[in-house]
Amino acid sequence: MVDFPLSLEKQRTGIEGSREVGVRRPLIRWLLQGTIYVGACVPTVRAQDAVKRPLSAAAAAAPSSAPASLSEALQLYYTGKLDAAATEYRALINAGNGGPEAALAYAGFARVLLKKKAPAEAYDAAAKAVELAPHSDAAHTALGEVYFRQGRITQAESEFRPLVRSSTAIARAYLGLARIYHAASYYQQWKLLIDQAYALNPLDPDIRRERIRTLSLKERIKALQDYLSGETNDDDVGRKGLQHALVTWKDWMSQPIRPCRLITGINSTQVDMERLLYDPHSLRGFGLKAQINGVSSRLLLDTGAPGILINRKLAEKAGVKRVVETDIRGLGDKGAAGGYVGYVDSVKIGELEFRNCYLEVMDKRSVADEDGLIGADVFSRFLVDIDFPNEKFRLSPLPAAPGQTAIESALASTEEDTPRFRDRYFAPEMKSFTPVLRFGHQLLIPTKINNSEPKLFIIDTGAFNDTISPGAAREVTKVHDSQEFRVRGLNGAITDTFMADELTLQFSHFKQPTRDLVAFDTTDISENLGIEVSGFLGFAMLRKMEIKIDYRDGLVDFTYDPQRWH
Repeated sequence: MVDFPLSLEKQRTGIEGSREVGVRRPLIRWLLQGTIYVGACVPTVRAQDAVKRPLSAAAAAAPSSAPASLSEALQLYYTGKLDAAATEYRALINAGNGGPEAALAYAGFARVLLKKKAPAEAYDAAAKAVELAPHSDAAHTALGEVYFRQGRITQAESEFRPLVRSSTAIARAYLGLARIYHAASYYQQWKLLIDQAYALNPLDPDIRRERIRTLSLKERIKALQDYLSGETNDDDVGRKGLQHALVTWKDWMSQPIRPCRLITGINSTQVDMERLLYDPHSLRGFGLKAQINGVSSRLLLDTGAPGILINRKLAEKAGVKRVVETDIRGLGDKGAAGGYVGYVDSVKIGELEFRNCYLEVMDKRSVADEDGLIGADVFSRFLVDIDFPNEKFRLSPLPAAPGQTAIESALASTEEDTPRFRDRYFAPEMKSFTPVLRFGHQLLIPTKINNSEPKLFIIDTGAFNDTISPGAAREVTKVHDSQEFRVRGLNGAITDTFMADELTLQFSHFKQPTRDLVAFDTTDISENLGIEVSGFLGFAMLRKMEIKIDYRDGLVDFTYDPQRWH
C-alpha cells in the first residue's frame, strides 16, 4: 500500500517564519515526461496481477455494448464535447429512475464534471453513483478519480486497488491506480497498469495520453502525432502544450547528441549559493551562478520551477536557438506571458557542464528580478542538498539501487531513448527521508493543518513564505479579506488575497505554528497538476533548514537546528 506517514511523534517546534512579500513564484506548465530512472523495490502490485486479464472480445466491445445513449455520451466525452456529454448524461439520469443505467450515467457525469473543472459537483455525482449501485466497478472507479483530484490519495487507492486485484474490466480503474503509483515514484507498477488500461480500452484519450509517456522517444513522437491528428478531450492550453512537446521532441530527435548530457566526469560537487536581496537588509532567496553558452548569469534556485527559465536579454546575449513559441504560465492575474523553448550548447554551474540543453525563455527583461530561475530538478540524477543555513549547494551520488547496472547508475550517462522503469528504492541510509508525491518537477508533501486529514503542499523555495488556499484554511480557522499584502507571480499580481488566523502546519517530522498566513486561490495550480494543492511551504521557513532531495525515488529530508535559530 502506498503510505505517506507524517511521523508526528517526532515533531519539533519553534520554527517561526517571517513574512516576505513580492518574490515571484513561478509555476511553469509541464509537458509529457521523458525517460525515467528509478530504483527497484518489492512491487506493491504483482506483475501477474496487473496483466492477468488479456484483452478479451467482451472487453474490447465494452463501449459499443453499452446502452446507446451511454455510448453516445461517452463518445462526446472522448472528443471533448463536454457540454453535450453533460446534457446526455443528465437526460439518462432523469430517465433512469434510480436504476443501474442511472448509476452509470452519474459515474460518466462525474468524469465530465472533473474535466469541466468542477470537482465539488463531480464528487456529488460519483457519490450518488455508488449509492445507487454500491457493487458497481464503474461507480467506484469514478469515485476514486474524484478522490484523486481532491488530493485524498489513500481514499482513491482504496477504491482502485480492490478493482485491479479482482481483474476488473473497467480500464480507468487501472489508469487511476497507475496515476497514484506514478506520483509515488513506483514507475514499474505504473507501466504495468497503463499497459493493462490500454489493452482494455485503447480508445480512451486519457489512457492514450498517459501511455505516450511510457514509450521510447521515436515511439512517443509517432503516438503523439496520431493522437493529435484526431479529436481529443484536451482544452486549448493542454492541446497547445502537447503540440509544443511534439515540436521539441522532433528537434531532440534530430540532434546528434541527446540532451541534456553531463560531460564533466564528477560524481559530487559543492558550490556557494548567492544571496538575493530585496534591499540591503531583506533576503528574498538564494541563487546559483551559471554560464549559458559562456555568458555569466545568476539564477534563482527554485524547487517550484522546472528546468531553466531565463529572460530575453540573457537569451539574446547567449545566442539561444529558438525551437518553438510557447506561453509561460505562472501565478498572477495578467494571463500567460510570451516566450519560447530554446536550445543551448552549454550550461555550466560550478564544476558541472551540461551540453545540448533545452530551456525556456520569457519575453521580459527580468524573471523574478533576476536573469532567470533554475529548478532543483535540473540536478535530478544526483542527491540534491540545499543547505540554506550554511549557504551551500551540494550534489552527491544517489545510493545504488538493487539490480541497477553500472551504466544505469552512472551520473554522467546521457538519457536514453528507451525508458527504464523502476520502483522507489528506500536506501538504508535514507531512513530519515519522507516520501512525497512528484508531479513533474513539483514535490507535494502531505501536510496536516491543525488536526485535519493530510492535505498536499508544494515544497517551493521560490515562494515568499508559507501560504494556504482559502478553502483549506476555512476548514480549521477563520479567513478574512486582506489588502495589506500583495502576492506577485510571473504573470503579475494576484488581486484577491486573504489572511488565515492561527493554525499549525505539520509535515515530515516538524510542526510549524503560525498565524496571519497569506491565503490565495490555488485552483489554477490544482487544475494544472490534476490534484488538489492546498498551499506552499515557502522560503521564509525553508531557509532555516537543510533540504535533501532524491528526485529518483520521491524522497525529501529536512534538517533543522533549533539552537541556531533560537
